[in-house]
Amino acid sequence: MHRVMGVDIETYSSVDLAGSGVYAYTEAPDFDILLIGYKFDDEAEVHVIDTLAVDRDFDPELYEFREALTDPGIIKTAFNADFERTCLAKWTGAAMPPEEWRCTMIKALTLGLPGNLADVGIAMGLPEEKLKDPQGKALIQFFSKPCKPTRTNGQRTRNLPAHDPAKWKLFIEYNRQDVVTEQEILRQLDIYKTPESEQQLWALDQHMNDNGVKLDIPMVEKIVEYDTQRRQELQEEAKVLTGLANPNSLAQLKKWLSKQGVTMTSVTKDTIAATLQTDIPDNVRRMLEIRTALGKTSVAKYSTMLTAVCQDHRLRGILQFYGANRSGRWAGRLVQTHNLAKNSLPDLDLARELAAAGDFDTLATLFGETAFVFSELIRTAFIPSDGCRFVVSDFAAIEARVLAWIAGEEWTLEAFRQGKDIYCETASMMYRVPVEKHGQNSHLRQKGKVAVLACGYQGGVGAMKRMDKGGSIPEDELQSVVDQWREANPKVVKLWRTCELAAKTAIQEHRTVRLAHGIAFSYINRNLFIQLPSGRKLCYWDTRLKQDDYTGRLSITYMGVNQETKQWGETETYGGKLVENIVQATARDCLAVAMTRVSALGYKIVMHVHDEMIVDVPNTDTEAPGRINAIMAQPIDWAEGLPLKGDTYETPFYKKD
Repeated sequence: MHRVMGVDIETYSSVDLAGSGVYAYTEAPDFDILLIGYKFDDEAEVHVIDTLAVDRDFDPELYEFREALTDPGIIKTAFNADFERTCLAKWTGAAMPPEEWRCTMIKALTLGLPGNLADVGIAMGLPEEKLKDPQGKALIQFFSKPCKPTRTNGQRTRNLPAHDPAKWKLFIEYNRQDVVTEQEILRQLDIYKTPESEQQLWALDQHMNDNGVKLDIPMVEKIVEYDTQRRQELQEEAKVLTGLANPNSLAQLKKWLSKQGVTMTSVTKDTIAATLQTDIPDNVRRMLEIRTALGKTSVAKYSTMLTAVCQDHRLRGILQFYGANRSGRWAGRLVQTHNLAKNSLPDLDLARELAAAGDFDTLATLFGETAFVFSELIRTAFIPSDGCRFVVSDFAAIEARVLAWIAGEEWTLEAFRQGKDIYCETASMMYRVPVEKHGQNSHLRQKGKVAVLACGYQGGVGAMKRMDKGGSIPEDELQSVVDQWREANPKVVKLWRTCELAAKTAIQEHRTVRLAHGIAFSYINRNLFIQLPSGRKLCYWDTRLKQDDYTGRLSITYMGVNQETKQWGETETYGGKLVENIVQATARDCLAVAMTRVSALGYKIVMHVHDEMIVDVPNTDTEAPGRINAIMAQPIDWAEGLPLKGDTYETPFYKKD
């Protein structure tokens, strides 16, 4: 048994942590660790070291802490351990291998709990003396961030303990209480064991975040500088065009539009696009084009890059392990790589070349308003390390494959095994006619595509509309497309009912209900668990059945973070949603296996987006694309019969092939 040490630190930096991430935060010249709270598992006392009050070279307690910190035989735990690891590595100059750390936040997230310490304590119903101290925010604001110089504070830009000794004592106790809360959470959650494979995957994730990905900073700086200038020009043009003092004001703009004979009850991206398709005056058309260009917020990602990039031009900390509560998929942080614009420019290479050279006049002449071009160039700001190129590998149609495999929809699996176009095959099954991508009945492929993307998780007309943003399918046909898809996929439809019934049975009868491929539903300590084919488990915290007073129908509810409001509260689920969670979680586990295999060959994965990984590969390694592509199609032990396929390509910068 390893000895365990819980750690929590309080820090100072003039760099904004929320906007820059922890890696750039620690690179500030004034970065410092102020307080170190720690506790060994075999001791009752929580120690707090005030690093501003001790001799950092000779203090015996600080020496003991550093010895324990760098002892591979002692496991270190922290809530959001990435922060403690990164800060302590910078402060001590010693390596902090993630293999020696355990993250309490990740433990909470795997159980469907919130991702911040205060909310976890409340969600778990910890007694008041074990909860996080609510004074913390104000104390952190006072001691951990620069302060505004005023006449009252003597024009100082930082608060030190001597400036308010009483507050400093509170800060020490706040630090101590954080350790108490974290240790209590760990103690209560210890009965839910984390699979060793997940711990190893978290360590791999931490190494990826530590390594980071290189950015083309000269290009980014040119784009930000030009975009700032261009936005000012567009604002001035809007003022001249409309005569309005503030064309950004919706009220003023609507009034002006009305005077031009154009009534718009709401001015949004969608309503503007619809209005631009109609016959409107030239000045109105131009104004709406300007508003669309100014509303292109994705350009702000370039500014985030400049804020968060490290001194070596690498961006770190952009992946959040277990960021998606219901499936365990990664989430994006800082630049949010998971929602980048698609590449549709006719010549992406030329557009990038012009932007990198700062030739924005030619760029605008060839490709149109630069705001839209910049939006598509964001991916290309991610570049390989010197002497390398990117090898990008994506799981082809992974969710459709996993869904068919779990449901046992054999015709779909056979189509994948034969390398057929799944959208054509689906349309063919739905309409009982041959469908070819560029041939016979090709017009039906789009219906097949939208149906595949919208209907797999019990989606109906609403899901079809959300997926078919271009409106390629007439509204009066949507329900028939849904019906046709369900008729063609009876085993998927059955899977929705089976999963809902299995969950309800597990909750009502407190027993394990087993399905195919190792999937199992169980109910332990009022929590619903779903074991996945990989052996990993999804957790729905505090699950119960609720009966509708009117219909008498039983629904499944659990406590979770609402995806829209981001608040902790009661959430309802059903068969199709459970299937979605299982399928996306299994797709995530497939990616985890592939990434582990690629890393085992010595390749450096710099980031991954959805179901694709981006690998830094030396230019001299000509075999890498073939090797990585083969790994993507390699069978997985726990997924017998699942046909996997990788789409792999090489590129001198990141793009969507």
